[in-house]
Amino acid sequence: MSQQGPAFDVNAMTLTRWVLTQQKAAPSATGDLTQLLNSIQTAVKAIQSAVRKAGIAKLHGISGDTNVQGEQVKKLDVLSNELFVNMLKSSFTTCLLVKQSSGAPSVADALRPGHDLVAAGYALYGSATMVVLALGKGKGVNGFMYDPSIGEFILTDPNMRVPEKGNIYSLNEGYAAEWEAGLANYVQEKKHPKTGKAYGARYVGSMVADVHRTIKYGGIFIYPATKSAPNGKLRLLYECNPMAFVVTEAGGIASNGKIPILDIQPTSIHQRAPCYLGSKKDVEELLQHLK
Repeated sequence: MSQQGPAFDVNAMTLTRWVLTQQKAAPSATGDLTQLLNSIQTAVKAIQSAVRKAGIAKLHGISGDTNVQGEQVKKLDVLSNELFVNMLKSSFTTCLLVKQSSGAPSVADALRPGHDLVAAGYALYGSATMVVLALGKGKGVNGFMYDPSIGEFILTDPNMRVPEKGNIYSLNEGYAAEWEAGLANYVQEKKHPKTGKAYGARYVGSMVADVHRTIKYGGIFIYPATKSAPNGKLRLLYECNPMAFVVTEAGGIASNGKIPILDIQPTSIHQRAPCYLGSKKDVEELLQHLK
């Protein structure tokens, strides 16, 4: 009697294989995006390894530096930033971040509305590490889970879609005293509906984690304008826009309370914006309250 070893998927759809398949299907593709994503994969793998070793490697300490917003930076943040910078540089596919003018790249090249994006995504670190990507308008959103046994990201969540309506709202209620009346009324209705079941409240405090859950299970993520932060706190170019692009491509809505986030014309690199995104019907209902 012979013993069989564990079953393996001999036809695994890895992230690299999936991207190459997309490249093959586009005759005009140059391969630059494939090369860039390979570098990003390496950075994400290195960071997930550091996250798991953070306690031992003493990476949870404060580095003593501050970022441009005046916030204290942790050692793990510094490591992650340097990994990404180095991998993006060595990919030989990046310039400034974007290049629009004919001359040398400038800050003005980066100050473009989110609807000019051609791809966006995020990495989620936890008990498992995941990369979620929206590669092109109208091409959907796909999730890849990291399998440490083979060192590859595997397609586990193809064609992710935000449910049209959810039953969860996600925001920091510690600032309730600073909310505008429309938002306060909306949250009150979710807690005490005239009919039906009350919404659940879920708030991790990490935008990526909260938005990822919203994409998977529906509902609404809220990071509003407040009396002390009338422009919100999330950064438009590198927090709101990428997540708005992913959520929109997954069938959801993303707004600053007045217009779609992707339509905002940025005026500075670190510009902030209120952010309301998630299930179509939930966001539309909130926007009615904010009018």
